Amino acid sequence: MVVHRGRWTLRDRAENVMRAVPVTVAPGTAALTVRLDYPRADGVLDLGCVGPAGFRGWSGGVRDGYTVAADWATPGYLPGELEPGEWHVLLRLHRVPPQGLDFEVTATTSTSPPAPPPAPEAPPRPERPPRRAVPEVDGRRWLAGDLHAHTVHSDGAQTIDELAALAVSRRLDFLAVTDHNTVSHHPWLADAGRRYGITLVPGQEVTTDRGHANVFGPVGWVDFRQPPDEWLATAERAGGLMSINHPLSGDCAWRQPVTTRTRFVEVWHSSWWDRTWGAPLAWAQAWRPDVVPIGGSDYHRPGADALPGAPTTWVLTDGDPGDEAAVREALGAGRTAISAGPDAPLLLRLGDELLALDADGALLGYPDGSHRVVRGDRCLLPAGDGLHVLESHRMEVIALCS
Repeated sequence: MVVHRGRWTLRDRAENVMRAVPVTVAPGTAALTVRLDYPRADGVLDLGCVGPAGFRGWSGGVRDGYTVAADWATPGYLPGELEPGEWHVLLRLHRVPPQGLDFEVTATTSTSPPAPPPAPEAPPRPERPPRRAVPEVDGRRWLAGDLHAHTVHSDGAQTIDELAALAVSRRLDFLAVTDHNTVSHHPWLADAGRRYGITLVPGQEVTTDRGHANVFGPVGWVDFRQPPDEWLATAERAGGLMSINHPLSGDCAWRQPVTTRTRFVEVWHSSWWDRTWGAPLAWAQAWRPDVVPIGGSDYHRPGADALPGAPTTWVLTDGDPGDEAAVREALGAGRTAISAGPDAPLLLRLGDELLALDADGALLGYPDGSHRVVRGDRCLLPAGDGLHVLESHRMEVIALCS
């Protein structure tokens, strides 16, 4: 057992927000268990792990410890053989008070693997409500989904199975699981998706003190300690996509410098509760004129967040709707629309036309600033180039379409 004690100060945080505490792992070690203690009422320390071969897990500020073993690991961490050598307990000094923050890290290694905790019982597969009737476009199909949700693999409260069951009950066809700074959930997604009849897209929310970004696709772990340009390069090299998340959302707002701007922006986040406030649209259009809008509930737990699908992102897909790559291909092509929910008024592009569904009396705002009135529950209108906005008479955003 190794114990590290100390006090982090504001100067420590100013010099380097990321710190690493060394732990020696001897040959034949079967498990590493780490515990972090500090006065949580006074500050926040984020927790993670790297081994000699690289990343082994991250849990941010939600956990006070973890175990990594050959056959199992604490959610957020990667199971596997423990290579001998110097490992590091990662600490991010997220919030440090003026008086400093005392901490203690205890690392214990063992030659016999501990028993894994009992697996939670999987919920039954819910009855899927009927899908909304929306027209196909040249053989392509519109799918309803959510591109931002969390599980117990980071700071969410539900397992992957519980999240999948909830998303199905919400009439969603796909869901991106985007736990913070980890990919430990990725190996479980495909099987859970098949069990519950939903396409689960592997994602990760690259999370820093100066902004968050979602990376979609099985691209491997994206190192949040690197500059955001490297996040994007890592994603694109492996065929993935990256979006800027909730760019105007409080202390999670985007303040990172970049030289290459991704096309994808989470324009409609669940924190956009007053949609007469036009700043998210203005930010997105200033970011890139060809921005591809997406939406995300950022769901974490029942009763505390918007439910999955609030808002709903719609993608126009080719091929197998059960293939997460088809969802990513549609995103990459910019075939997206966003509504407040799976049953809310909707604006879809059908080639050179727009279809407004269940939006009688709304205003359709064009990229050039002009408007037309929507008449009827299924109204076809000419489309322009760029972002189209469906608005109420109060100028509240009802739906978006790229």
